[in-house]
Amino acid sequence: MEFFFQILINGLSLGFLYALAALGFVMIFKSSSVLNFAHGELMAIGAFLFLVLSTWANLPIWLAFLITLAGSFSLGFIIERFFLRPLIGEALIEVIMLTVGLAIMFKGLMLFVFGGDIHSYPEFLPQALTLHWGAVEVPGVNVATFIVGLIFLGLFGFFFKYSSQGIYMRSVADNQPAAMALGVHVRRVFAISWAIAALVCAMSGIVIGIINGINVHEVSAIGLKVFPVVILGGLDSIGGAIIGGLIIGLLETFTGGYISTGLREVVPYIVLIMILMVKPYGLFGLVEIERV
Repeated sequence: MEFFFQILINGLSLGFLYALAALGFVMIFKSSSVLNFAHGELMAIGAFLFLVLSTWANLPIWLAFLITLAGSFSLGFIIERFFLRPLIGEALIEVIMLTVGLAIMFKGLMLFVFGGDIHSYPEFLPQALTLHWGAVEVPGVNVATFIVGLIFLGLFGFFFKYSSQGIYMRSVADNQPAAMALGVHVRRVFAISWAIAALVCAMSGIVIGIINGINVHEVSAIGLKVFPVVILGGLDSIGGAIIGGLIIGLLETFTGGYISTGLREVVPYIVLIMILMVKPYGLFGLVEIERV
């Protein structure tokens, strides 16, 4: 029974991390209908920026964290302004291929600067965060993931529901032409969506780096698992991204614990194929009906 609860806690923690990473992906898709294939690379950029600031520059952890979030937020603005905005009005496939090109470019630059080795952060989480319930142990990084994730989810919920920019983003996601007719600055909404998505990616990358260390290839691969998560929950559903992340995380850990550790990496993509075959719009996605 202790083994079951340990796997359950690990799965919830991993799923919460997937859900957090998927939020940025869903936000970009909701506002601009763009599939961001550079998602994993944005996670890696945030993780390596925090590494440089906390380890190489030897800044205090809290300051390195804040600068990383601010830098990633700015990077999102830059990507939208200089790469995505010139393609407004072009075919969607061109925008998607641009994100593929950005992914390859970012990955190549990170490999050139940091190499393919695994880098580690200094130990900075207090031991008091580690929880023990009998034989079940909850590592401090998992507890920190839950705490930081809940804080950011609460902030995002407040932002989308009560702030003017959040309301604008929801209106653009529902109907871009109607939002433009009402005077919403759609391009500004796109820019804010990319900026917030890059910030969320950075935070997810930092948590991954604390758990497993930072490796360009591994963080990019984890970014690909966002696709099964958002397809399962629904490409345009933020709540679906959270639930989809928890489901994928639990499936991975229980498969690795009871069936095979090698098979756990395949499970998310098996779920992806099954959902696409049975319910293409996901558990909470909106079904679009086109009339000719």
